[in-house]
Formats: sequence, C-alpha cells, structure tokens
Amino acid sequence: MFRRTLLAAALACATSPALASEKKEAKVEVGQYVDLSPVALPIVVRGQLVNYVFVYVRINLTTGANSVKLREKEPYFRDALVRAGHRTPFTKADDYMVVDVGRLTSTLQREAVAIAGPGMVRSVVVTSQAPKRRTGVPTPRAAPGQS
Repeated sequence: MFRRTLLAAALACATSPALASEKKEAKVEVGQYVDLSPVALPIVVRGQLVNYVFVYVRINLTTGANSVKLREKEPYFRDALVRAGHRTPFTKADDYMVVDVGRLTSTLQREAVAIAGPGMVRSVVVTSQAPKRRTGVPTPRAAPGQS
C-alpha cells in the first residue's frame, strides 16, 4: 500500500512540470487579424478550368490598426482576392491541387494595403487549402529538361 502511494506521488511530481510547460506554450500571442471567409479560387491550365481550391486566408494587422473597423471590410478583402484570382489565376505549374501561395499573399498584401490604408496590414497568411476535386485532374507536365 505504501509503495502505491509513493509511486502515485512520484508520478504526480514528475508530470506537474510537464503540464505547467504545456500551459505556458498554449498561451501564444496572436495579435490582431481579419479572417476571410473561405474563397474558391480557380485553377486554370492552358485556358481550361481544371479545379477549384478553397482557400482560408488571415490578414494580420499591426498593433495600431482598428481591428473592429477592418473586420467590417472583410467583404472588400474577399472581393479583391476573388477578382485577382480570376484575372490571373494562382495556378502552380507543378501541382493543380493547391494555389501558388507566394503570388497569392503578395497580391492580397498589395490589395489589403489599398483597402485598409498604409501602415495597417502586417502580413497575409494562407491558413489552409482544400481542393474541390482530388481525382480526374490532369497531371502537370514536366518542365523542359526534366523527365
């Protein structure tokens, strides 16, 4: 009986620092942001629509930005993303299941600054992507010089 009590006490002492460190890690400073509703962006290859990718985007704001006011402008951010995605699709040459994140973030960063004003937008982050079709999509052609 004494062994069980001693073992239980030892386990409780050993796990309590681990739990304390998990609690500290869970408290992460997120800052101000605007999450856009999911947007379906087209994947166009040689003039043909082959897929849509649903993109979830977060616009990170600076500390001096009025987040409540900018969250009211969420439809304008989303509209700018849809217009840019249809004007020149964010299609990757090597994968038709995802969008080109670099081009998307740089384009939306420019548009978000125009909508929110200078000094309000810190960064744009694509939080997740989900393709509409996972099968029946053509395979990307290999680049010249690759087999």
